[in-house]
Amino acid sequence: MTDVLAVANQKGGVAKTTTVHSLGVASAELGRRTLLVDLDPQACLTFSLGLDPDGLTTSIHDVFLQRVSAADVMHPVAGVDGLFVLPATIDLAGSEVHLLTRTGREHVLARALVPIAEAYDLVLIDCPPSLGVLTINGLTAADGVLIPLQCETLSQRGVGQLLETIEDVRAFANADLEVWGVIATMYDERTRLGRQTIAEMGTRYGLSVLDPPVRKSVRFAEAPAFGKSILQYAPRSTGAEAYRQLALALRDGAPASFGGSAAVPASR
Repeated sequence: MTDVLAVANQKGGVAKTTTVHSLGVASAELGRRTLLVDLDPQACLTFSLGLDPDGLTTSIHDVFLQRVSAADVMHPVAGVDGLFVLPATIDLAGSEVHLLTRTGREHVLARALVPIAEAYDLVLIDCPPSLGVLTINGLTAADGVLIPLQCETLSQRGVGQLLETIEDVRAFANADLEVWGVIATMYDERTRLGRQTIAEMGTRYGLSVLDPPVRKSVRFAEAPAFGKSILQYAPRSTGAEAYRQLALALRDGAPASFGGSAAVPASR
């Protein structure tokens, strides 16, 4: 059974791409055959995986235009056995305009994944920082949603809007879509704001915050320049270990397995 998870938050800079990349590598380390889907025209995931978006002749944009199949544009990720990517290029920005003219536009990605999804244990979709048609395609194709949340006030303001979009997708395109939980990123246990932000996910939105939180680290900023995730660049770091634990939790359970706790470690 393939788990298809969309990683979404319309606010930029909350570590969506880092989360997809890190969970992908961690899942492959667990022996799960994993496919990463880059739905962001900025192609940051594609670049972080060691590919040059400007040098690619085909991408997921061409899949959306029905020029090629998803299998035709897949790339193995160098240095990580069992990890593959459907890359993006800046051309993906034009896909949004094209999709708006198509009947059933919200199902295009889901249909493209049908022939290949069963070959993988996990598919992770990196949604763009918006609630447009590309993100809706990601949500429609997914079984569940992971919400990376930077532990600050501005990051949580958009969660309500994202949840409204998820409800719309459930009503019109994907009734089985579930929120698998929030991943707290750039967490600093020394600050009251970080702890309050996580706690409000449970009290205000009823969302589970998955354990452990991912703490701030300069290693996350350094790794993409080498085409590596933090698990490869700094394998013994706290950030790498956090994503390994999160990948293990995703492997071992459906949303109910994570419970409803929004607890986080106390300040030291």
